[in-house]
Amino acid sequence: MRFSFLLWLLLSTHLSFSQQKITGFFSANAARQLDMEKQLDAMISESNQDQWLKFLSSGPHHIGSAKGKANADYMAALFRQWGYETELAEYHVLFPTPKFRSLELLGNKPYKAKLEEPAMAEDKTSGIKNEQLPTYNAYSADGDVTAELVFVNRGIPADYDELERMGVSVKGKIVLAKYGGSWRGIKPKVAAEHGAIGCIIYSDPMDDGYVAGDVYPKGPYRPGQGVQRGSVMDMPVYPGDPTTPGYGSKADAKRLSRENIITIMKIPVLPISYEDALPLLQSLQGPVVPEGWRGGLPLTYHTGPSAAKVRLHLEFNWDIKPLYNVIAKMRGTDFPDQWVIRGNHHDGWNMGAADPLSGMVAEMEEARVIGALAQKGFRPRRTLVFCAWDGEEPALLGSTEWVEDHAEELQQKTVAYLNSDGNSRGFLGIGGSHALENFFNEVAADVKDPQTGVSVLERKYAKTLATADRSAKAKILGSRYMKISALGAGSDYSPFFQHLGIPSANIGFGGEGSGGEYHSVYDSYDHFTRFKDPGFKYGTALAKTAGRSMLRLANADVLPFDYNILTNTISDYLAELKQVLEQLRSDAEMENKLINDKVYQLAADPVLGFAFPKIKPVVPFLDFSSVENAMALLKKNTASLKMALSGAAVLDASKLASLNGMLYKAEQKLLYEKGLPRRPWYKHQIYAPGFYTGYGVKTLPGIREGIEESNWKEAQDRIVILANTLMEFDATIKAALAIFN
Repeated sequence: MRFSFLLWLLLSTHLSFSQQKITGFFSANAARQLDMEKQLDAMISESNQDQWLKFLSSGPHHIGSAKGKANADYMAALFRQWGYETELAEYHVLFPTPKFRSLELLGNKPYKAKLEEPAMAEDKTSGIKNEQLPTYNAYSADGDVTAELVFVNRGIPADYDELERMGVSVKGKIVLAKYGGSWRGIKPKVAAEHGAIGCIIYSDPMDDGYVAGDVYPKGPYRPGQGVQRGSVMDMPVYPGDPTTPGYGSKADAKRLSRENIITIMKIPVLPISYEDALPLLQSLQGPVVPEGWRGGLPLTYHTGPSAAKVRLHLEFNWDIKPLYNVIAKMRGTDFPDQWVIRGNHHDGWNMGAADPLSGMVAEMEEARVIGALAQKGFRPRRTLVFCAWDGEEPALLGSTEWVEDHAEELQQKTVAYLNSDGNSRGFLGIGGSHALENFFNEVAADVKDPQTGVSVLERKYAKTLATADRSAKAKILGSRYMKISALGAGSDYSPFFQHLGIPSANIGFGGEGSGGEYHSVYDSYDHFTRFKDPGFKYGTALAKTAGRSMLRLANADVLPFDYNILTNTISDYLAELKQVLEQLRSDAEMENKLINDKVYQLAADPVLGFAFPKIKPVVPFLDFSSVENAMALLKKNTASLKMALSGAAVLDASKLASLNGMLYKAEQKLLYEKGLPRRPWYKHQIYAPGFYTGYGVKTLPGIREGIEESNWKEAQDRIVILANTLMEFDATIKAALAIFN
C-alpha cells in the first residue's frame, strides 16, 4: 500500500513536470525550453562575475576615458569569443567636465569647502587619481555667483510652496537642497524657476550616512566627505546628447549651439558632502524648518537666509567626447528579423562597481552561457542582441543615440527590450510594460532565491505581505501574483519604451544591500564584495531571471504579451486619476472655506512670518466620456484576444507569423507622434517620467500633469488624444482577433 502511494507520487510528480506549461509555448516545445533553462541555471558562474567586476572597476571608466574604451574592447572580445557578431557603435556627444570648482562661506566665520573624497587604505581603488572625475554635477551652468543662502529641503515644488507660506523667498539667493525626494536635476530646475541664482546639493546623514548605519569603511554608509556626483541635465524634456535631439550624434552630425540647448541647467549647481554642508547650515537664520525637513546633522535646521553670503564659482570644459556601445548579436534560426534585446550600461562615475557593473557582469554571464548552449545545439529561434551602453550616467547618451540612429529598424524588429542597471542582495524588482506582467510572474516562479531556497516570486510575495498595512494585507493574502511597477526614467529602457513604444522592462534585485556609496569614489570592488552582494549570489539570480526571460521571448511559439492585463492597468490608472481630480476639488473647497472663515488669520504666527494662503481657483469637471467609451471597447476585445490565444496552436505558420508581428508591435500604437506637451520626445501616452519628478513615473502623463498644473484645457485636450490613441491600439487588437476568424 505504502509502495503504491510512493510510486503514484513519483509518477504524478514526473507527469506534472513533463507537462509543465509555459505561456506562449506549444506542448511539443515546452519540454525542450525547460531543459535549456535547467542547463542555463547549472552553467552560470559566480567566479566569472567576480573576475569581470574586479577588472572592469579597476579604474575610472567614464565617457572619453582610456579605461572606458579599454572596458568596451574587453567586453567586445569576450562576446566574440562566445559566438556573437559584435561591433563597437561609436557616437560623439557633449560631455562637460570641471575646469574650476570653488565654494566658500564668507563673513566672520569663513569656510572653504574641501570638495574632495579622501583615499582609504581599506579601499584599494579610492586613491587612483588618474582620470578620476571630481565631485560635480554634469550639465550645470558655468557661473560665479555670490548671495545669501536659503535651505529648501528636497528642493521640489511643494517645498517652495511651504517656504512661501513661511514668507521666505529664494529670489536672488543660492539654495541648499538635500539629495532625495526627486531626481537631482529637478532641484536646480525648480530653484531657477523661483529666481535662485545658484544651487548646492548635499547628502544628509539621515538618508545614507551615520544615522542609517556605520559609515564606510566600517559599514556601507556614506562617510562625512562622501559625495554623490550625477547629471542635472533636464532629461524629463529629452535624454541623450543635448546637441542632437531626436537623431544620432555621429561625428559629423549637425549640432545645436550650447546657447540654444534647453536641457542644460540655467544656474550653477554643485554637489557637496555633509561635512562641507555643516558650516553652511550653521550659518542659516530665519524660521526653524518644519519637522519633516530636518536632517541628521547636530544642529537646529533653519530656512535662512544666511547671516553671511556664499560664493559659488564653477567653470566647465564643454567637450565633444567619443562613446562606445558594445552591440553583440546571435542570429535566430527561425525569425532572424525579430530581435530580443538585453542591455546594461558600462560607464560609471569613477569605479562604478555596484552602479552599473554588478548588472553588467550578470548580463555578460547570461550571454556566455547562452553562447555555450548554442554550441550544444540550443540556438535561439529569434535573434538575441546583448548591449553594453556607454554614457548612461550623464544622460542615457549611448542607448539614446543608438536608438535614435536605428529607430525605424528597431520598431520593425524589436520584440522586447530587457534592461538592468546595478544589482545587490534582496528582492526581485521589475518595472515595465504591463503586457509582460504575467510573463514575468511565470519566470519569477521558476528562479530560486539564493538565500531562502524558495522562488524569487515567493520571497517577493513574503516581503510585500510583511510590509503591507492591514487593509492591503487582506487584499493580497494568498495571492502570490506580482504586480510590476510603471517605469519613469533613470536608465536605458527610456528610449526604447517611451520614445519608440517597444515593450520593455527593468529587472534587478535589491533591498538588502543598502549603502551610501552611490556615485561616489567608494562605489568600488572592495565595497561591493563586502556589503552589496558577497559571493555574487544575487548576480547569479539576476542572470537566471534575465537569461530565462531572454530565452523564452526568443523561443516562444506565440509571443507572451497579455494586453488584457495592460488594459485593466490603464483602467486602474484612469480611476485613480478621477479620484485625484475629485480630491483636488474637495481640498480647494475646504481651503477656500477656511480662508473665508478667517481660520488661518487666527492661527497665524507673526514670528514665523506666516503668509496667508490665496483663494484657490475652482476645479472644473472634465469630460472623460471619450476615454471611457474607448476603454469599454478595449476591455472587450483584449479579453477576447486573451481567450483566443489559447487556441493559437491551430493556426498555420503564415497566420501565426502575422499574429506575432501584431503582438509585439501593438504597444507602439500607444504612442502619440507629437508627444507630450512641452516635451515631444516622450511619445508614450501611458508612461513617462514626471516633468517635476524626473525618475518618478507619471501614468497617463498628459492628462495627469495638466490636472496637477491646473491647466484644465490641456487636461481636456489630452483626454481626447488618449481616447484616440486607445482606439488605434484597439484596432490592432481587433486585427489580431480577425486572424482567428
